[in-house]
Amino acid sequence: MKRKLMIFLTVATVGLTGAVLPGGKKAEAAAPTMVYYGSKNGDVWDLQARLNKLGYSTKRDGVYGHETERQVIQFQKDHNLRIDGIVGAQTWGQLKKMTESHPGKTSSGIIPLTQEDRKWMARAVYSEARGEPYKGQVAVAAVIINRMQSDKFPNTAKGVIMQKGAFTAVDDGQIWMEPDSQAYQAVEDAAKGWDPSNNALFYFNPDTATSKWIWSRPQILKIGKHIFTK
Repeated sequence: MKRKLMIFLTVATVGLTGAVLPGGKKAEAAAPTMVYYGSKNGDVWDLQARLNKLGYSTKRDGVYGHETERQVIQFQKDHNLRIDGIVGAQTWGQLKKMTESHPGKTSSGIIPLTQEDRKWMARAVYSEARGEPYKGQVAVAAVIINRMQSDKFPNTAKGVIMQKGAFTAVDDGQIWMEPDSQAYQAVEDAAKGWDPSNNALFYFNPDTATSKWIWSRPQILKIGKHIFTK
């Protein structure tokens, strides 16, 4: 009786915490993030990109509004999924399967970043934009990605960030501060395609900028204290 009880408790524990691997490590499944009407994050950008790739036209703005909900419901109808307008595990699975392997389709636009890229970008976001609105932090990360993808700049985050005179935080040493979890999340959302900067390559704080050149750049928009420019 005791042996049966011990087996039951062991199975229950594994079921709650994940499978136990050699060395005591646990294998945990990465569950997709559920998004639904009203969600505003990088996962919504990912969703909207995948829908557009499959011909379900919706605005890519990172906001799960009525238009996105309608297209999700249509996608669910077309593929015999539960029709609720909520993108959970089942709908994510079908979307990812189709956008990552569908003939003639490319990936959803997710930017491949190395761990090294993520580390440097989080440092830049934290040292340059801590205290800014979260949208502004994602925008700073997006600017770095935009530069990495431009033939006018280095193709690694470290190369972009450490260019002479490119970032104030490098000049004053704040780049070496330890980034917080929000800075890393901003990097992840930018990597998923969220670009609040609208493809900007530069940004500056008008209250502290001394360069005449930066004021000459075509301005796109202002988020928090930063103006983003082409």
